[in-house]
Amino acid sequence: MTNPGVANERPRVVVIGGGRGLTAAVRAARMYAGHVTMVVSTADDSGSSGRLRGSMGIAAPGDLRRCLVAMAGREDDPVGRAFEYRFDGTDIDGHALGNLLLAGLTAVCGDFLGAIEETSRLLGIDPAVAQALPSTVDLVDLHATTVDGTEVVGQYAVSKTAGIERVALYPKDVRAPESAVAAILGADQIVLGPGSLYTSVLAAALVKDIQSALAATTARMVYVCNLEPEDAETRGYDVAEHVAALITHGVEPDVVLVNRDCVLPMGNVTIDVVEAALARPDSDVHDSDKLAAALTVLT
Repeated sequence: MTNPGVANERPRVVVIGGGRGLTAAVRAARMYAGHVTMVVSTADDSGSSGRLRGSMGIAAPGDLRRCLVAMAGREDDPVGRAFEYRFDGTDIDGHALGNLLLAGLTAVCGDFLGAIEETSRLLGIDPAVAQALPSTVDLVDLHATTVDGTEVVGQYAVSKTAGIERVALYPKDVRAPESAVAAILGADQIVLGPGSLYTSVLAAALVKDIQSALAATTARMVYVCNLEPEDAETRGYDVAEHVAALITHGVEPDVVLVNRDCVLPMGNVTIDVVEAALARPDSDVHDSDKLAAALTVLT
């Protein structure tokens, strides 16, 4: 974790998105930020998260679970590994322990935000230097419209769909936590991604309160582009098409951060581009140390 004693000398950073890509940004932000707020998508309708959404009527906990463990820096210790442990061959087959803990604490605390606070405390996250927040605590579904007019419903289905033209959240009037809006408005830097463009980044950023706060913030907004296109939702995209999709949905970054050896073509990008070495050697995932170095320069 960042040293609280120098927190006021370092930037306030908000990372927005979901999925495994966001954990790389979370680990990176820990290295240079005085305070980090994670605003995490809760639209997942698959796997353990989807089952808990359906059976308990709670926001999807999976992406928050991963980000909490990453922020605590406990991925490799027994507690962090236990959070990621998935039961096999039992009546809770497929559930991650951390998801069950968040679900149980939601029932005991009476609300999802209280459950996240308690989980943060259990993991040793200092609220003076970091907080985790859902993009919304309301049950929300991601919808997509393809270029041929096909309507696709549900985050998992959208993730398997090519030719997406627009995505939207339903119900449209879901609200973000006030603390998430305040963090965005008070930030020095906003980091979007890395992660799936439609089902992680926009799934979080399109909550109307968050979208409005992103439009109003004076923070520098950095979009961390994926290292390569995805098999379905961004099939064939270049960097410019990733950026254009964000802008089409009312989310306009100040700069896009691109891996120097990115397999994506650049295209005609309409905002500032910064290229840096961002990937792990011989890997298709972001290196958090390299990402931290690049993001530090962009605060």
